[in-house]
Amino acid sequence: MPCFRATDGVEISYRCWEQESALPLVLLHHGFVASGRTNWEAPGIVRKLVEAGRRVATIDARGHGASGKPHDPAAYGEARMAEDVSTLLDVLDEPAVDLVGYSMGAVVAVLTAVRDHRVRRLVVGGVGASVVELGGVDTRVLPADALLRVLRADDPAEVADSPAASFRAFADAIGGDRLALAAQAAATHTGPIAFDEITARTLVLVGRDDALATRPEVLAEAVPGAVVRRVPGDHTTTLREPEFAEALIDFVNGADTPLGAAS
Repeated sequence: MPCFRATDGVEISYRCWEQESALPLVLLHHGFVASGRTNWEAPGIVRKLVEAGRRVATIDARGHGASGKPHDPAAYGEARMAEDVSTLLDVLDEPAVDLVGYSMGAVVAVLTAVRDHRVRRLVVGGVGASVVELGGVDTRVLPADALLRVLRADDPAEVADSPAASFRAFADAIGGDRLALAAQAAATHTGPIAFDEITARTLVLVGRDDALATRPEVLAEAVPGAVVRRVPGDHTTTLREPEFAEALIDFVNGADTPLGAAS
């Protein structure tokens, strides 16, 4: 996979699927523990976007996938990852982008859209009211201390009863660097977000049974002109539901409509 050096020197990996298209690049940002391959390639979302005529790129966030994995929490946080997204757009010389994020990546995408107005369309998946109320992923459902405990435990049996046990199992299954992931968990974004600075047309796209994406209307109301779409699935399964990819493609390939109108 190609890579670039972030402004603090961490190597960030990405992958591109190029073809002739007059539309902007679609850039996909994955969730916590995952990678571009597990969240976007494996469920077929990249393939479906390419078949729909789009140029596509995925990025592996720092601490994830093939990217660099420092163990210092100071190297992490969704705001830091948003800077990496903007740097990738500079590297690729992209004047505009349709940016899609899921879970942790959704927070990264929102923060990118606040600071970088090259984002033409924004798809925010796997999160809801917590982004407005807490500044990030819903730590009321997934407490940060529980996540840190499962990632730092030497024996997964010690934390088998934790509400975050599935994240440890996922990290172990894909060979994730648990100390790097713990560093991100310790640095998760919790501050206020200037939603009114977002100029991109925005879709909040969530699974109906996703406990980490409740009350998505609260998030949509905070972003000028945003709309909500619910599809089948929970936080783990939604990306594999055909309706998720269909809604995403309909939105990024749709004609321009007045802000606030459904796409």
